[in-house]
Amino acid sequence: MATFFGEVLSVYSRAVEEDEEELEENDEDEQIRRELEEKREVHLHWSPDVSESLRSGNKLQCSDFVLAVGHNAARFLSVYVLTSANWDAVGHASVWNERSRAVTGQSSEESACVFYRHKDNPSVLICQLTCYIAEDQLFQWTEKVFDCLQHRELNVTVLSDSSVADYKAADYLCNSSVPFLRSLHTGTFSGRPVCQSLEQPNIITGIPAAVLNHCQVHRIATVVYQCYSDVIGPDSVTMETYKPALAKLGKSIQVSCFSFNMRLLW
Repeated sequence: MATFFGEVLSVYSRAVEEDEEELEENDEDEQIRRELEEKREVHLHWSPDVSESLRSGNKLQCSDFVLAVGHNAARFLSVYVLTSANWDAVGHASVWNERSRAVTGQSSEESACVFYRHKDNPSVLICQLTCYIAEDQLFQWTEKVFDCLQHRELNVTVLSDSSVADYKAADYLCNSSVPFLRSLHTGTFSGRPVCQSLEQPNIITGIPAAVLNHCQVHRIATVVYQCYSDVIGPDSVTMETYKPALAKLGKSIQVSCFSFNMRLLW
């Protein structure tokens, strides 16, 4: 700025300082966002032999992949399938989000997402998933898991817990009909589901929906069995509802016929 006498004076501009502060705040926000994204990234941890195979470019040869989502579905596999000595834990997933902070630092045996492989038939893989997967992590989890599996002749079965309060029906559901199964499957699924299809306007959400969508796009034969129950916590009656779903797999996975009450240990 010039005076009447031609003297040049320096002018302080508050607008310039505000622009600089805004840039600094934007940089800080961007750094926080990147750090949060890194922290929320889904990580898969495989056993040494599986890791070596994947590093060599060899995906897991898998004919049947069974995914249990929820405490009743996962406990059903623990009681009826995994109690035999024919399974090895071959990996786990670590996930951090707003609901999983309490389980940070758990070992693979205590993980809420564990993968098991059959000793005699390594092409059969099981995953028990009981932790919460946030919406922004669903695609990550699904992509990373299926990127490790060969897709040719792959069959996927998803067992999923759901509250009967979320089920919409025109007719009143009597207590005697709960729990019950409903199914959804991809276009490439050629088998016959063990229960009727999920009626509109009901939908599936979370990991089961992400897996079904992924498998539909990649033409992987997949069926989701959703169990609607009026019991929130682990329940023996709800668990047994899943038995027909695995019975369809035949020799791939043997479902134990021992008494449930004698073997259920919490």
